[in-house]
Amino acid sequence: MSLFSITGAHLAFGHVALLDGADFSLEAGERVGLIGRNGAGKSSLLTIVAGEAKPDDGLISRQQNLTTVYVPQEPAFDPEATVFDIVASGLGDTRSLLEQFDQVAHMLGEPEHDHDHEALLARMNTLQGQLDALDAWQWQTRVATTLQQLNLDGDVKAGALSGGLQKRLALARALVARPDALLLDEPTNHLDFDSIRWLEELMLSFGGSLLFITHDRSFLDRVATRIVDLDRGKLLSYPGNFTAYQERKAQQLEVEMVEQAKFDKLLAQEEVWIRKGVEARRTRSVSRIERLQKMRLDSAARRNVQGNVKLDVSQGERSGKIVAELTDVSKSYGERMIVDNFTTTVMRGDKVGLVGQNGAGKTTLLKLILGALQPDSGKVRTGTNLEVAYFDQMRAQLDPERSLADTIAPGSDWIEIAGNRKHVMSYLGDFLFSPERARSPVRSLSGGERNRLLLARLFARPANVLVLDEPTNDLDIPTLELLEELLTDYDGTVLLVSHDRAFLDNVVTSVIAAEGEGKWREYVGGFSDWQVQKARSDEMARAATAASNAAAAAANGKGAKDSASGRNAQRSVKLSFKEQRELESLPQQIATLEAEQKEIVDKLSNGTAFNKDAKEAQRLTERNGAIDEALLVALERWEALEAKSGGKA
Repeated sequence: MSLFSITGAHLAFGHVALLDGADFSLEAGERVGLIGRNGAGKSSLLTIVAGEAKPDDGLISRQQNLTTVYVPQEPAFDPEATVFDIVASGLGDTRSLLEQFDQVAHMLGEPEHDHDHEALLARMNTLQGQLDALDAWQWQTRVATTLQQLNLDGDVKAGALSGGLQKRLALARALVARPDALLLDEPTNHLDFDSIRWLEELMLSFGGSLLFITHDRSFLDRVATRIVDLDRGKLLSYPGNFTAYQERKAQQLEVEMVEQAKFDKLLAQEEVWIRKGVEARRTRSVSRIERLQKMRLDSAARRNVQGNVKLDVSQGERSGKIVAELTDVSKSYGERMIVDNFTTTVMRGDKVGLVGQNGAGKTTLLKLILGALQPDSGKVRTGTNLEVAYFDQMRAQLDPERSLADTIAPGSDWIEIAGNRKHVMSYLGDFLFSPERARSPVRSLSGGERNRLLLARLFARPANVLVLDEPTNDLDIPTLELLEELLTDYDGTVLLVSHDRAFLDNVVTSVIAAEGEGKWREYVGGFSDWQVQKARSDEMARAATAASNAAAAAANGKGAKDSASGRNAQRSVKLSFKEQRELESLPQQIATLEAEQKEIVDKLSNGTAFNKDAKEAQRLTERNGAIDEALLVALERWEALEAKSGGKA
């Protein structure tokens, strides 16, 4: 039996049907990712499952004694309340029942209540059963254990917590109740990479059912066992993770388009038939006329796939070849070092991702690169002919009282995009804003709509450098994918701050990562490449430290000896016979791999290999990639063994 199910659900706000005869069920132990366009009604469905709202119509079935806990997108707490008390409040009536139990126990010990003895005993038994069912006797231990699991300090006041820690606090309050079903609305918003990974592990270890809304595709891939897509009022279920959903959804939309095209063609033919002359009317079939009337109704009721945002950048003139050059740059605030002796060069056309924990200083480094902030020491040289368009994650550029149209084109009805003049209403329509919405004030927009408006404003200005500070927050998945395509094809320079791992992988060509205490390091590739390179770099650093410690211990133990004999002794201690043989064989292995790779590149370089034998060409391409990996591993192993041996092969 399902924990929760809803059949034939209808829910509408104004003339828009968010749920239109929708069916949904949540099974025990499954983790369901709920996706859909901004404004489709996902949060409304979540509140219905939580029991905080009701549909306009539909049959709801809920398992008896089902415990659900809903964690909203922006949890709110009393800033003066302690973390311990807030988490304890998640126990619901438990503490109240304990107080009642203590009160009844006290009354049983007082002579004046002897005449109520039987009733009090019955009440105590009832309370004890309820408390046993809730496992309430050790409530303080439960709260303390939950705080420890989520790494929270129970004595701290909620007002002193960062946004990320407030999300942890909301989860702690939810988990202490040990719910059968946990409902999360955008749990990854504004979390950094470490917090998102922590949340993934927490959700994978959660024993109950999970229903969550997110636009983080990597999170969906890792956590979800089923995807439910809220599309045009219907809830469509797809077993598996987000990658599996994408394949099946694309196939489904393709079939739908073919069927609709057939339907539209038949309807057009029938409309021609019904309008034929007097002679043709004599041959009309009553059933055929009835079918036409039904087709007209079906056509009018059909909800087509919502159009996608149309993104296009109004590109400025080409910038200089060098966009920014930083040499030994440092910047601190008080005693806190934000950037420590950092050097980098950003070239025209680079797409650079800045990553790190919240508060690491990504925005500060952005301002240094753009020349908007002067360093304490070092040199910053900005390029020539820079036209910068800036996307602000705090949306401070938006005046809440202005209309959308006035925000895009102040005092004008027209805007110029990529050399073409366009009416502002038409341009806003490209970003899915209706004319009525375009006349509304900015304050009436949701978070996702404000981000869309910021993108519209950003792309309306000629620019050869796009600076995007957390552009992906609140954007739905189709808009994210379109933004990725636009940035990938963009000829200018992109500086991107984001915690969306898939977005970084699909857009950036290099990553500048915060490594603590003001240290920043640049890596080639996207997020996944950075993770691999960072792990290998850390492993090599640990190996070098271990080798250095072993060398120091050996030197202290044996005292001063002849330097040459000391080095030989040191190597004999550090390298086993197997490691020594491996070190001696690595140069030949590397040379063999490089020779094979050169031969493959020569075969593939003229472009005819795929015409002659496509399968063989594909095999050679895959082998070339495998050699790249093998060379990297071999070179790193060689370097590690050489370091361990004291630098001699």
